[in-house]
Amino acid sequence: MRISTSFCPLILCLLSVCCSTLLASQQPNIIFILTDDQGYGDLERHGHPYLKTPHTNRLHDESVRFDNFYVSPSCSPTRTALMTGMHEFQSGVTHTLPPREKPSAEMVFLPELLKEVGYHTGFVGKWHLGGSKGYRPEDRGFDWTSTNPRGPRRHFDPEIIRNGVRTQREGYREDIFFDEAMTFIEESADRPFFCYLATYSPHTPLAAPESFIKPFRDAGLNDTHATYLAMVENVDYNVGRLLDFLERTGRDENTILIFMNDNGVTEGLDVYNANMRGSKCTAWEGGSRAMSFWRWPNQWQPHEVNQLTAHLDVLPTLCELAGVSIPGDLNDNLEGYSLVSLLEGAETTPWQDGRMLYHHVARWPSGQAEAHKYAMVSVHKGDFLLVRSESCGTEACEEFQSQCTTMRAVRNGLTRTTYAYGTAQTHWGVTPRGQWALYNVKQDPGCENDLSSSYPEKVSAMAAGYDHWWDSTFPTLIARGGDEGDPNVSRNASRQAQKWKGPTTDRDSNTSKGADTKTSAATSSMFQRMDTDNNGAVDMDEYVGLFEPFFEKKDLDKNGTLDEAEFQSQAFKHADANDDQSLTKSEYQLFFKNQFRQRDANHDGQLEPSEM
Repeated sequence: MRISTSFCPLILCLLSVCCSTLLASQQPNIIFILTDDQGYGDLERHGHPYLKTPHTNRLHDESVRFDNFYVSPSCSPTRTALMTGMHEFQSGVTHTLPPREKPSAEMVFLPELLKEVGYHTGFVGKWHLGGSKGYRPEDRGFDWTSTNPRGPRRHFDPEIIRNGVRTQREGYREDIFFDEAMTFIEESADRPFFCYLATYSPHTPLAAPESFIKPFRDAGLNDTHATYLAMVENVDYNVGRLLDFLERTGRDENTILIFMNDNGVTEGLDVYNANMRGSKCTAWEGGSRAMSFWRWPNQWQPHEVNQLTAHLDVLPTLCELAGVSIPGDLNDNLEGYSLVSLLEGAETTPWQDGRMLYHHVARWPSGQAEAHKYAMVSVHKGDFLLVRSESCGTEACEEFQSQCTTMRAVRNGLTRTTYAYGTAQTHWGVTPRGQWALYNVKQDPGCENDLSSSYPEKVSAMAAGYDHWWDSTFPTLIARGGDEGDPNVSRNASRQAQKWKGPTTDRDSNTSKGADTKTSAATSSMFQRMDTDNNGAVDMDEYVGLFEPFFEKKDLDKNGTLDEAEFQSQAFKHADANDDQSLTKSEYQLFFKNQFRQRDANHDGQLEPSEM
């Protein structure tokens, strides 16, 4: 029987709908949980002497576990690599502070690819990849977003911004984040979904519900360690809630659940570090090794994988599982590999045996990138770690606060520094000047036995690999903004962090709530005038833009500059950068840019009303 050609468009449409429906029914849901500053050892299954983490233990036992898995040494770099499938330097990300925490606008993000095959994409929690327009999660492929102002500094009763709408919530921040993730999942209905849930816990400043802290205090731990571990156990509690939710709603069997940490251990370093040397922001083994659990019931049999794997592999793996055809030009630039064969149990077959992973702590003072080629870097290949843990050695760097500041102090005998209260010589230890050190980290995770003299050919080959990688990547790093910004940004951030005075438990959170959230009517009015795009946040351009028109009005003699009488502010001397008793328009703008930075308490590149 012949079919009239007039019916062909209808038939093609029906076939398209049927194919799309079939594809959606075959696509797995994906939940990706990334914890912030939790170490590889901060899990009961990894031998922690104090933690009780039954739900993450269960996830561990029911997952494919990548036990030779690495991320970047700090936060924004890891998040960038996860979202792009490329080393963070390719995106221009070399720090966790503006502007070097923002991936270049030209980068393609994972949710953008998943949307192409029908996924509903949601982000909850800590973004830390830029807060200005064009860089927010909703600008990077996420359909549904839920974040909170003031970043890690508001633990209790936070304000939540869901899809641009602000609501005041009661409770502990991470509990609310998991609630938000479950809301997104329910609102996804029958569509396949990708949920990226990034906690703030257990990042500093530390705070947790008292019920989680008390057992650790009772065990004799100090307040810092007790609260840090309490935050880890709260994440575990919420993992249990999520697992129960998936089972209760019938989504468990078609949902891939991935659990990972973003860098090495922080405030729990001196309690337990799985026998490893190094913490977050170090080049040692403990700076980058991460847990990586992948669970898909009835699809993947739980087992351990020991091949060298990394955060770079997440994007290509999820694209393959979701049915994404990665465009050729993007695929050619990816630095990660699909893990699907390893997830399916082929761990005994050869897989990228010659792979090398390159880690750089970066965080050099802006403008100093070239001098830091060999400052705090490492290379992984197989079971071996090649490392140079030292300062850059240039005088220009010494003027500013950076990771090199710590390295110089450790070389001079410092024993107490960030996270290491008496153990800095080990965990932030320096290697011999101008030399690589080599360790078999599977046999020697504490990096006590330098093998460089025993394996000179291995050192030479891995060092050559690093040189080639740096030299080929460096021009892209520079072109995409990885050396821009204020070289004093680290010192300014440190001062702001030291000013934090928030509650550390729910026992005393109510006493500060009113003072913390109250703003005057005048401040509120000013904020609304600055917020020109009505997105509930003010970026630097909006902030400076409010004051710029007043320059001409203040310039009464129309000579293109302002004197002290025209500026009419006690801050004139601070604004007069060259001390010539007059302000040019550029000095005037710089004054308000610096004022913006001072008010930006969480250094996310935007102001909330509470920061005004």
